[in-house]
Amino acid sequence: MKDLADLPNSPSCERNKDAILKKLDQHLSVTTSVLEIGGGTGQHAQYFASAMPHLSWQTTDRAVYLENLATRIQYADLDNLPAPIALDVSQPWSNFDLRYDGIFTANTLHIMGWEEVVGMVAWLPKVLAPKARVITYGPFNYGGEYTSESNRRFDQSLRQQEPSMGIRDFDRLETLMNQQGIELFEDCEMAANNRLLIWDRT
Repeated sequence: MKDLADLPNSPSCERNKDAILKKLDQHLSVTTSVLEIGGGTGQHAQYFASAMPHLSWQTTDRAVYLENLATRIQYADLDNLPAPIALDVSQPWSNFDLRYDGIFTANTLHIMGWEEVVGMVAWLPKVLAPKARVITYGPFNYGGEYTSESNRRFDQSLRQQEPSMGIRDFDRLETLMNQQGIELFEDCEMAANNRLLIWDRT
C-alpha cells in the first residue's frame, strides 16, 4: 500500500472543504447515507465523513482512479466511510443495491462530457430514496454567460484539453434535473466563483 504522503493531493479540496462542510452540515443534518460521484483524491470523502459521523459516505470513481481513492480511505479507517465503488457515469449503474438519501458531487460536471452529464442525471432516480437531496459543487454559467473572467479562462483551458469538457450552463442542468423530478432548493455562492447547488427529489 502506498504511503499517505505519496497519494495525489488536491490543493483546491483543502481550500474549499471547510466552506462546503458548513453547508453540508445545514443541508444533510437528517441524511443517513450519501453517494459521492467522482471521489477523486478522497480528501473530501475523508474530511466530510469524519466531520459527519451520523451518515454513511459511499464514494465512487472510475476504475482507473480507484486504487488511490481506496488507499486514502483505508488510511482514514472510519466506520462510516466504506471502500469506494467503481462508477463510470456513462455506463449502466448496475452495482448499487441501496438507495441513498443524499448525493454529492464536486468539480465533476465540467470534466464530464455533456452526454455524460445527461446520463448521470438520468440515472439519479435509480439510486435516490424518496425526498433525497442532491448537492452539486463547481463553476456554472448563467444564461449562457460566464460569472467571471477567471471562469472564462478556466473554460477555455478545459476545452483546449478536451473539447467535450467545459463549464455547464445552470439552465440546461436545471432542465435535466426537473425532467427527473429533482427541483432546485437553494443556489449558494461560494469562493473562487463556484456555486453549491442544492436540489431536492420531489
